[in-house]
Amino acid sequence: MSDQSCCAWLGRVVAGLVLATFGASLWAQGAAGPIPQIYICTDAGGRKLTSDRPIVACNDREQTILNPSGTVKARIGPVLTPFEQSQSEARIRAEQKERAKKEEEKRMDRALLIRYPNPAAHQKDRAEALAQVVLVKQLANARMTELLAERSQLNDEMAFYAKDPSKAPARLQRQVASVTQSLAEQARFLAEKDKEIQRINANFDDEQERLEPQWQANSTPAGPAR
Repeated sequence: MSDQSCCAWLGRVVAGLVLATFGASLWAQGAAGPIPQIYICTDAGGRKLTSDRPIVACNDREQTILNPSGTVKARIGPVLTPFEQSQSEARIRAEQKERAKKEEEKRMDRALLIRYPNPAAHQKDRAEALAQVVLVKQLANARMTELLAERSQLNDEMAFYAKDPSKAPARLQRQVASVTQSLAEQARFLAEKDKEIQRINANFDDEQERLEPQWQANSTPAGPAR
């Protein structure tokens, strides 16, 4: 056999041995299978159950997964029914909504503190808001006084027709009706302004209640430096 033929033959032999060794390794890994793990739980009857797979009898409760060494690998929760799943999702949505609400309240409180860093600034804004409504009320009251005087004058004219008001001139009757309607409108307008004053005070009272703890925290002197 020539040297060239001998080298080729040895190469084929070595390659065959390598492939055989690699195949044997793959077969051994497949035969060994995945690393075993143990499922443990206590069923509804108080029995402690153990298995190498999820335990059906404990689908309604938590199961513990152990490593072969006995250490805890993981825990799996109960398998929920569709109704329980929907309830769980609804509870999660409600919790998320509540958290978002609290975060929004904190954001609003921070913005409110920036706007009103102290009680004086808050009281100043309250006084200005109330002053605007009070001014409008003063104008409305002045108009109410004018209308009352006008109605008094019309009543004097209507006194001539006290026995039969239908005989009063049409012009006079229209004036009486117009003044009466205007007085009613002014009364409703003034009542709305009173309600607006109540709303303004209630809003500022609510803001003050939320701001006072922050004002106190900001006004508390810092402790002595060490």
